[in-house]
Amino acid sequence: MAEPVGSSVPRRTLGWALRELRTEARMTLDGAAAALECSRQKVWRIESGVGAVRGLDVRAMCELYAATPALTGALTGLAAETRAKGWWHAYGDTIPDWFALYPGLEAAAGRLREHADTLVPDLLQTRGYASAVCRPRAGRTVEERERLVEVRLRRQELLLRRLPPPPRLEVTLAEAVLLRGVGGPAVMAEQLGRLVEASWLPHVTIRVVPLAAGLSAGAVAGTFVLLDFPLGSRVEPDPPVVYRESLTGALYLDRPAEVAAYETAWAGLDALALGEEESRRLIVKILEEVRHG
Repeated sequence: MAEPVGSSVPRRTLGWALRELRTEARMTLDGAAAALECSRQKVWRIESGVGAVRGLDVRAMCELYAATPALTGALTGLAAETRAKGWWHAYGDTIPDWFALYPGLEAAAGRLREHADTLVPDLLQTRGYASAVCRPRAGRTVEERERLVEVRLRRQELLLRRLPPPPRLEVTLAEAVLLRGVGGPAVMAEQLGRLVEASWLPHVTIRVVPLAAGLSAGAVAGTFVLLDFPLGSRVEPDPPVVYRESLTGALYLDRPAEVAAYETAWAGLDALALGEEESRRLIVKILEEVRHG
């Protein structure tokens, strides 16, 4: 019987974390394989997220790389999820600060397609806008808010990186996002200006779905991100992943039927959105209205 392939999300995340640990331990693939008494190919497969992973192997690798007990426990638990056919993860206090689940996938993607119907996407937010969005609320301190903002701004660095090449970012924005006042006029003016600047980047596309378009597929689907991964050293690329975030958690979807549903939603949004230049002119128009009251 063939080994169950499982979801790509926990496999990729586990592989990324173990590769980081090995790098920090200053060990090569060959050195790790020799110490673990296994083949170089096996270590590579685990780090590349090619298949399901045994908890026993993860524990041995964590011990070799001198990982903390908390990290070892979390990664060993994640290994059990690599056999799951569909996988979702609700996060909160249960996820340690070091466990960069979505940012790891985001950084590995070759193409990001995001529909935003409520707020400006994280990768395009200014500090002022992000601070307003992450403002203190019940159970969140000012320090925690600042940490969230810093993580968000650091994620944006991937759009300006040189190697590997930055991902292709395609965004459809509901017009309501541009009209929603977040943080006051000055903050919104700066944010709208940032959108205009970002729209000129060769690998960034920003298009607006006008209110006049009526009820769109995006209005039903809500905010989501479609992540496509490059081929890399694999025979076939990892399957796409759909990411959806809520107030208390997040969903990672990679079943073919789930991805197909969001591909259909994206196609509907793509058909309704204004062109790039028309979208840019609309953003500039709203920016001028905000600046002049």
